[in-house]
Amino acid sequence: MVKIVAEIGINHNGSVDTAKRLIAVCAAAGCDYVKFQKRTPAICVPPEQRSVQKDTPWGKMSYLEYKERIEFGREQYDVIDEFCRSLGVGWFASVWDTPSVDFMSRYTDVMKIPSALLDDRQLGVYAREKSGSLLVSTGVSTEEEISLMVEEVKPDVLFHTNSTYPAPIDELNLSYMSWLRSRYPNIEIGYSGHEYGLVTTFAAAALGAKWIERHVTLDRNMWGSDQQSSIEPSGIFKLVKGIRDIELSIGGGGPRVVLGGEVSKRKSLRGR
Repeated sequence: MVKIVAEIGINHNGSVDTAKRLIAVCAAAGCDYVKFQKRTPAICVPPEQRSVQKDTPWGKMSYLEYKERIEFGREQYDVIDEFCRSLGVGWFASVWDTPSVDFMSRYTDVMKIPSALLDDRQLGVYAREKSGSLLVSTGVSTEEEISLMVEEVKPDVLFHTNSTYPAPIDELNLSYMSWLRSRYPNIEIGYSGHEYGLVTTFAAAALGAKWIERHVTLDRNMWGSDQQSSIEPSGIFKLVKGIRDIELSIGGGGPRVVLGGEVSKRKSLRGR
C-alpha cells in the first residue's frame, strides 16, 4: 500500500493545539504519518538573515526570533508523540541539522532530508546512521547531486518533487518517477506535491509512487508561508480515499478474467 504522509511542517505556527487538531484530522482520514520540520534556528538561519525584520501575528521581530518562536522543543514534541501514539498514527520530521537529528532520534527511526539539504551529504550520512528509514526529497537538485547523495547516503526512499510553492502543473514532470525507478531500482520512489488540487497527486499514485506526501492546514487563509499550497481537512479525506480507491482499481494485471458482478451480467446477456 502507498504510505500517505500529511506534512504539517510549520503550519502549526508554533501552537501545539493547532498541531493536535491537524494530527486528529489526519489520523481520522487514515494517513500513515504526520510530518513536522525540526531545525536549530541558530544553525539554520544564515547570518545575513538573522536580524532582518519580519511582520508576524505576534508583532514585528527579527527573522531569527520568528524562527525560534515557531520551533517546537522537547516539551511540545513530548505532547505530540503521546498524542500520535494515542491515535495510532506515525510521525516523524524533516531534519535540518545534526542536533535536530539527535533530537528526533529520541522519538522515531524515520527521518527525512529536505530538498534544500540534499547536497549536504555530511548531514545525510549522519541521519542515515541515526535512522532506520531515511527519506530524501530531490527538489531543486541536479542529477549529479542526486547520484552523489544516493551513493554516499544510501536512502530508503527518494521523493520526486517540484519545490515551487505552489508548483505549476506544467512543471510537475510526474514521469520523472519512472526515471528514478529505472536508475535506482533498489530505492522506493515517492511523490511530494506542492501544487494546487489533488488530481495530479492521484496521478502520481496511479504512476506507481510508493509514498505520497502533501502539506496540510486547517485553513489556507491562515498566516504562514506554506498555508496556500496545503490542503484543508476535507481535502485530506479526499486524498486518502482517492489513493486507496486507485490502489484497489489497478488490480493485479494479467489476462482478462470475468469477475464479481460480471458473472451474473454475463449469464443474463449470454445465457451462460
